[in-house]
Amino acid sequence: MHLLARIGDKSGALGAIVSTMGCAMCFPALASIGAALGLGFLAQWEGLFVNTLLPLFAWIALGANALGWLSHRQWHRSLAGMVGPVIVLLSLYPWFQYGWSTWTLYGGLTLMLAVAIQDLVSPAHRYCRPAGCEV
Repeated sequence: MHLLARIGDKSGALGAIVSTMGCAMCFPALASIGAALGLGFLAQWEGLFVNTLLPLFAWIALGANALGWLSHRQWHRSLAGMVGPVIVLLSLYPWFQYGWSTWTLYGGLTLMLAVAIQDLVSPAHRYCRPAGCEV
């Protein structure tokens, strides 16, 4: 389960970032980075990315971080990992009508990426008390 949560977290964050890089109209800052990396051909599937893949990868990252709680039992790591996808999902659906939703989406994506990098650098380990590990 630990490996599944780690892979899901990374693929969710990476998929959300790549899917926004293909959407020049909605996310010009990330689309310019994507075009510089050679991902300009993704612009033809912009609707698919924003409406389907971005929420799908956010849900994957959210579920993987929720499952991560079962592996390491550290609420602060799980909460940090779940806040980014929740912000992304909120900015895509209920907050989309507001002008500031783009900035909240960027914030959520940045948080997802930062948590994924932090998890690569310092992987979570099961929390144990002196009396023993929680089951």
